Amino acid sequence: MLTEAPGHAWTIAKNHAHKYDAVFTLGGDGTVMEVLGALAHQGPPVGVLGGGTANVVARTLRIPLNPARAIPLLLNGDEATLDLGRLGDGRRFAIGVGVGLDATMISEAPARLKRRFGFMAYVIGGYKAVLRNQKFRLRLTVDGTVYDRSASAILVANFGAVLNDLVAFGDGIAHDDGLLNACVFSPDSLWDALRILWRMVRKDFSPDRCLFYKSGRDFRVETIPHMPAQADGELLPGTPLSVSVDPLAGSFLIPKKD
Repeated sequence: MLTEAPGHAWTIAKNHAHKYDAVFTLGGDGTVMEVLGALAHQGPPVGVLGGGTANVVARTLRIPLNPARAIPLLLNGDEATLDLGRLGDGRRFAIGVGVGLDATMISEAPARLKRRFGFMAYVIGGYKAVLRNQKFRLRLTVDGTVYDRSASAILVANFGAVLNDLVAFGDGIAHDDGLLNACVFSPDSLWDALRILWRMVRKDFSPDRCLFYKSGRDFRVETIPHMPAQADGELLPGTPLSVSVDPLAGSFLIPKKD
């Protein structure tokens, strides 16, 4: 069934998914978000096929981006029940909500490069955002406790790592523990930013003045000035944002572990 406009994937899934043993999405991460929202706590499981630019969810679940390879792996794979995040408007996400650097990376990826190079366009946008290192004032509320900090980026994460586990956000972040995790990054210089990135690649999360973590169930993200935001690679209107965890709300088809 083909979607015709934003929101149509939600309607299709809501009206037709109950007839089937599984639902496959072939499109961008926005399509995945709509279907997850429609089927939360109900099922059937969702098989994510990469048909967009970033394909953040497919890459994180280690699903091959070639549908011809992905479909048999998913049909013969496992079913996993995972937490989802929920935005203030009711939309769900699987991976995380980001404010600052990662959202800027997505918003500034040139359209012509996305058409030509796909995911690499975001690498170019990310390079530009890191060099600029735009700082903002963050007021983060986690389960009623307020934290004020200077930051370049904040990610409210459900998964602890992305891109086939290449880049990790923090230690002990689980996608089935009924919690989300706020990861605040505050590099003072380009050197700090590169050092933090290298530590994330190496999964080294020893104490660092440029890193701050808090786990919880309910989050409020406010910034001065207004900052761009993204959820699972899809741009949002920006801050302020309200985010909460929806425990074990999402059912996915995933490849069997080696």
